[in-house]
Amino acid sequence: MHPQVSWIISRQAALTIVLALLGWLVFSVNAGVSVLIGGSIGVVANLGYVLRAMRMNVGADPVKAYRAQAAGEGLKFLLTLIGFALVFMKFKEVAVLPLFLGYASTIVIFWVALLKQR
Repeated sequence: MHPQVSWIISRQAALTIVLALLGWLVFSVNAGVSVLIGGSIGVVANLGYVLRAMRMNVGADPVKAYRAQAAGEGLKFLLTLIGFALVFMKFKEVAVLPLFLGYASTIVIFWVALLKQR
């Protein structure tokens, strides 16, 4: 896996854990678990994207590169949808705001990665 991709995935997981611990300490166990689940949905979806998009050997062909990215994004969307559907069907006590904040925190890491490159 590319070092920058590993950096992003590992930081997403680390931020999810830190925010879950903060949610647990400041609010409740339920808030901490909800943050952890939301962040995990983001991490799993992004990992699915990476594994799917990078699995295809694109070389210098822009059409293949586009198809690889589209396939990765499609899988990421599907994994995100399934993750949230499972949470709302199986975890009735979910704290919705912490859940979505945990998920959104994984997106923030992409912006940090872009700033890191500058």
